[in-house]
Amino acid sequence: MTQASICTIGDEILIGQIVDTNSSHISQALNSLGIKVTRMLSIGDDHDVIVNSLGQEVSKNDIVIVTGGLGPTKDDITKAALAHLSGTDAYRTDERQLEIIHKILSSRGLDILDINLAQASVPETCEVIPNRCGTAPIMVFRFPADRFGHEATLYSLPGVPYEALAALPDIMEDIKAHHSLSDIYHRTVMTYGIAESALAKMIEEWEDNLPADMHLAYLPNPLTGVRLRLSIYGGNKEDEEARIEAELAKLRPILGSSLYSDHEDTLEGCIGRMLSGAGKTVSVAESCTGGTISALFTSVPGASEYYLGSVTSYANEIKINVLGVPAEIIAENGAVSSECVAAMAEGVRKLTGSDYSVATSGIAGPGGGSAEKPVGLVWIGVSSDKGTETFSMVFRNDRKRNIERFASSALNILREKLVNELKY
Repeated sequence: MTQASICTIGDEILIGQIVDTNSSHISQALNSLGIKVTRMLSIGDDHDVIVNSLGQEVSKNDIVIVTGGLGPTKDDITKAALAHLSGTDAYRTDERQLEIIHKILSSRGLDILDINLAQASVPETCEVIPNRCGTAPIMVFRFPADRFGHEATLYSLPGVPYEALAALPDIMEDIKAHHSLSDIYHRTVMTYGIAESALAKMIEEWEDNLPADMHLAYLPNPLTGVRLRLSIYGGNKEDEEARIEAELAKLRPILGSSLYSDHEDTLEGCIGRMLSGAGKTVSVAESCTGGTISALFTSVPGASEYYLGSVTSYANEIKINVLGVPAEIIAENGAVSSECVAAMAEGVRKLTGSDYSVATSGIAGPGGGSAEKPVGLVWIGVSSDKGTETFSMVFRNDRKRNIERFASSALNILREKLVNELKY
């Protein structure tokens, strides 16, 4: 199987000044071609470290994709390091990239400086894929088998995400033209409501009996639950799909209602399909989640078909005056209570005219808790014309994670209500 490594260059990544998003997009593109990514590596701005590190990656992989370090300033030293690695100190001007540089700078009304023109200068040993979105060219270095023990290709891309992602289609076409590829198949199913450790114990026997070439990964996320990803590298894609489907048929009865999707999915996406399929609508009343649930709903394309709106009732006055929560409920039980979220859910459903509603009120922290109502406590209410139910749970995380868990738990409770009432 063809193997690849993805490397980022720049001290700004190592010190946490910027977040590397290029690698995940590049990895997805490589996986779509059946290429196994073996390693992701970040390298600082040091000539010798770049040369030695990239040399090791090329010696171990068929393909190495490098992003970063190709700007016009003196601290961008990747080009010189790649020239050294490829065994040359000779450079040439790539006329296609030079033309692009002139067009880009002229269109922006910028002076064309020597340091800009120097970006079109590339090592003699490389091929160039023009960068149509920026001034730094994409350089391709092809190493013969006698250099590293096997034929290998190194692609050097700009670090700017917009430019790197725009270059990917050309990179993938070049890879297909120069490397033999095999199939790789991933299948992801989504679960919610079971901790990763408990889930592993629940499916232990099933996992132990998976075929030797089928690999299982657990991928927890507070907003979507635990993803289970099955992978097969090599073989025929149609056969792989059928084999994985056969294993999932054994898994579904074990997971029961905690399995909410047979594919990569989100709780809000799953809920949206159920609502739109049944011609039903939903609204939200949020306190402790501060609009998080609403943002999740509206992140789904087409949500306007079923999502009517929300009230972020952070203050008690809004709960009372907008949602119609009786003041005595809050006086007697507090805002973080079963009675309050029930009234919030019913109030927003009446206010918007939705078929379903979900409401949250809790203590995200770090302060505000008590012995009776600790930090991390949330009350969730769901309502429909068939009745209103409330649920409470406690999470012991920081504020951000508590809010995420509150929101995803509310979505999951709504999902379960829809499954029961809409008979999905």
